[in-house]
Amino acid sequence: MNRLHERYRTVVAPELKAKLGLRNIMQVPRLVKIVVNMGVGEAVANPKAIDGAVADLTTITGQKPIVTRARKSVSTFKVRAGMQIGVKVTLRGERMYAFFDKLVNVVLPRIRDFRGMSRRSLDGRGNYALGLREQLVFPEVSYDAIDMVRGMDIVIVTTAKDDAQALALLEALGMPLRREGAAA
Repeated sequence: MNRLHERYRTVVAPELKAKLGLRNIMQVPRLVKIVVNMGVGEAVANPKAIDGAVADLTTITGQKPIVTRARKSVSTFKVRAGMQIGVKVTLRGERMYAFFDKLVNVVLPRIRDFRGMSRRSLDGRGNYALGLREQLVFPEVSYDAIDMVRGMDIVIVTTAKDDAQALALLEALGMPLRREGAAA
């Protein structure tokens, strides 16, 4: 069992149960899945760019991503329906906890001028979304091995009923969040 998952079960869940005033341990919010999405806009002109994104995301998450395709044609961007335009991975279980642990303890502190994550990135239903500008903040990615710098979106899906419960869960799991009064 992953160390973060073990910590959640033994320390975080009982603390959150008491803090949130919940009657049953099953009411305590928990992580459901983490979705990592990488849009590859240059794939319109260069279809081989998808291969580089697949390799990068496989290295970062430890799981092979699926290739996403355009649903509609958009003539402004020269995109046709069915073209490959991105890659995504859905992490669950032990891989999810391992990725979250790495994200919180290794990746986020490596971001230049990092002051904490925004508390406003919640969607009202307990899910947290964040974006990274480059994949180079992950220690597995070698600067010499990449073909192009790409950003990615990371969505952390929880069972929290509202944003307050989700914030309590993320703080308890070690997510570095900014204080309320800090500037964005």
